[in-house]
Amino acid sequence: MLRGFYTAASGMIAQQRKTDMLSNNLSNANTAGYKADQSAMRTFPKMLLSYMNKNGTTGEVEHSVGSLATGVYMQETVPLFIQGGLEQTNTNTDLSIVDDANAEGHLFFPVKSSDGTVKYTRNGNFSVSGDGYLTTASGNAVLDRNGNPIQVNGSDFLVSPAGDITENGRYVATIGLGYAQNPGQLEKSGDGLYSLQNNAQLPDGYNQNGFQIKQGFLEASNVDETKTMTDMMSAYRTFEANQKVLQAYDASLGKAVNDVGKV
Repeated sequence: MLRGFYTAASGMIAQQRKTDMLSNNLSNANTAGYKADQSAMRTFPKMLLSYMNKNGTTGEVEHSVGSLATGVYMQETVPLFIQGGLEQTNTNTDLSIVDDANAEGHLFFPVKSSDGTVKYTRNGNFSVSGDGYLTTASGNAVLDRNGNPIQVNGSDFLVSPAGDITENGRYVATIGLGYAQNPGQLEKSGDGLYSLQNNAQLPDGYNQNGFQIKQGFLEASNVDETKTMTDMMSAYRTFEANQKVLQAYDASLGKAVNDVGKV
């Protein structure tokens, strides 16, 4: 009976964590470039149960009962890297990447984070700092194709679909692009940034064909609000079902202790 407590409780914890993940997705439904998290649920190792029965002639005989699951847990969260829709802002410093529809992977803007490492983002809501560098909303320097910060004189610059930045007809730099053939290798680092293990860097994205850089557009979040709300209701109902199972076990245990124990 106590084993049932642990099984029901693990289900409640898993659904609570899933609800937290879905709530975070909803809160970022209007965050440019945000990629919705998905949960991966997994059961704990199963136990094979059996019992021993005495036989008058052959002694004890083992009989198989079957397997018993010992609960479930949320193994990991994985971002969904489907491209979000484009929203026109008509702001020069807003950039978005349009991936090749036939490509396996995705492209990312490289930025230099506050800890000095290179990270990646799909949020092209950039601005120009006081000293003339192109930065993210959190102040991280946007890098060019050679890994250097991009310096412009102001926001009156042009970015071609091929990624070349010009100002007053003068070439300034080519905005950097990193290509992740398997985006699942990227880990979220906060502020809409992604990183690789051991601070590794993605290969140059300009080796890929079919992409475009669109100036004056932002990539919207790919959160499906209707589906997310439905998933939250489902997680709540599952949590509630496990809660009722836990209450039933508690009532049974109470009866065994208080009533059966008196006999």
